[in-house]
Amino acid sequence: QVQLVESGGGLVQAGGSLKLSCALSSGHTFSNYAMGWFRQAPGKEREFVASISWNGDNAYYTDSVKGRCTISRANAESTVYLQMNSVKSEDTAVYYCAARSENNYAASIVYTKADEYEYWGQGTQVTVSS
Repeated sequence: QVQLVESGGGLVQAGGSLKLSCALSSGHTFSNYAMGWFRQAPGKEREFVASISWNGDNAYYTDSVKGRCTISRANAESTVYLQMNSVKSEDTAVYYCAARSENNYAASIVYTKADEYEYWGQGTQVTVSS
């Protein structure tokens, strides 16, 4: 069974940095999956943050985090990361990691819609204080 476990959330001051991690459970080949980060703020719908292709060659970001966040992956460690810099109060949300089985290894596809992902983590809270 595929499981994703996020970590690294917490309380951070505005302007500070935070690095989220998401590990895939053992017994699965991490490079078989494209990965994404989503977030959900109180009273709002879940929204896309960033995604990365199965091989790490391609990444995509929502406009509100471009230039401030970096998604990366370490396939040997079965882990995807989201480095968040210059955080703002509007970054406060529960952050979810998601995985999607890739079946086109000839391309470096990124996925931005929640319904394109098969597996989800339990979420990690990020709170930005002003």
